[in-house]
Amino acid sequence: MFVVLLGLPGAGKGTQAARLKDIVGLPHVTTGDLFRENIAKGTPLGKQAKEYYDAGKLVPNELTIGMLLDRIGQPDCADGCMIDGFPRNLEQAEALDQALAKSGKDIGKALYIEVPEDELVRRLSGRWLCAKCGAVYHEVSAPPKSAGVCDNCGNELTQRADDKPDVVRTRLKVNMENMQPLVEFYSAQSKLTAVNGERDAEAVTEDLKRALGKQDGNRS
Repeated sequence: MFVVLLGLPGAGKGTQAARLKDIVGLPHVTTGDLFRENIAKGTPLGKQAKEYYDAGKLVPNELTIGMLLDRIGQPDCADGCMIDGFPRNLEQAEALDQALAKSGKDIGKALYIEVPEDELVRRLSGRWLCAKCGAVYHEVSAPPKSAGVCDNCGNELTQRADDKPDVVRTRLKVNMENMQPLVEFYSAQSKLTAVNGERDAEAVTEDLKRALGKQDGNRS
């Protein structure tokens, strides 16, 4: 089964994929990791992608899909995988379906982790960084012992410009404009399952397990 993980930034896709991969026996494949791996290894696709990266341009769909097809063709993906980070829009979803169909594969499930905007803003805008040692903190889930000061080195913490609440809301709005057509696309194919991602991670995992036909850690 090939599964796509959908959700806005901060919804917890990576966290859930890490929890699910051993339970469901499906590797977690992220496009970000694929880009970095192919560029680092200097593969033909990686060299092409690097040209776009270096120029500050988006990597074309055909290159991303090429990397995905190469990855899911590896032995550990023989029974499928969870794809995170792609598709990001309707055009990519349609292109991915067409590419998979050529090799007799298809997307079996689309799991959409829904989280209200206010909660996403809280999660994303609460992050603070230490520029000196690289430590990462969160105002709610992982605060420093002293506000604004790094526990490790005592350096002043700073917040990235794109982590500020007003910027986060703008990012979420743009992402949602692309997400809704994806939700409708997979819903029309009867492949979409939406889960409430506002709850604790364990509860979300249980819902995702049920969506994938897993109960109590056993294959159904």
